[in-house]
Amino acid sequence: MICYSLRCGAEHEFEAWFRDSAGYDEQRATGEVTCPVCGDNEVVKAPMAPAVPRKGNRSGDPVARRTEELAADVVEAVEKLREHVEANCDYVGDAFPDEARKIHYGEAEERGIYGETTPDEARSLTDEGIEVYSLPTVKRRPTN
Repeated sequence: MICYSLRCGAEHEFEAWFRDSAGYDEQRATGEVTCPVCGDNEVVKAPMAPAVPRKGNRSGDPVARRTEELAADVVEAVEKLREHVEANCDYVGDAFPDEARKIHYGEAEERGIYGETTPDEARSLTDEGIEVYSLPTVKRRPTN
């Protein structure tokens, strides 16, 4: 596992875990790496200090084990968050920006919604004072 410091086009900085550097490259190329604040998928690596593992068998390395455990905990928490949103909010699909505006301006019933939008549209909603959060997706990758 590798943790990268990342930055989106709106200058939001965040960290994300990847199986390896190739995993980051693949996910970024397919648009899967998005800013958790605004949903922008124009994400680049931010400067960071390298973490160099010790030589030898890493399976006995308690730091490596703990890192993998924490990554698994994060994946589990994201999955639970998604399940909670799907169970308690209305799915509005591509109509998300319009429905969010209607709710914000009192033209529709106030309720939790989720759906899809572009990073630019998410920024526009935020600029209007409408709270929008990017809900991360977790794709399970095979383990070696």
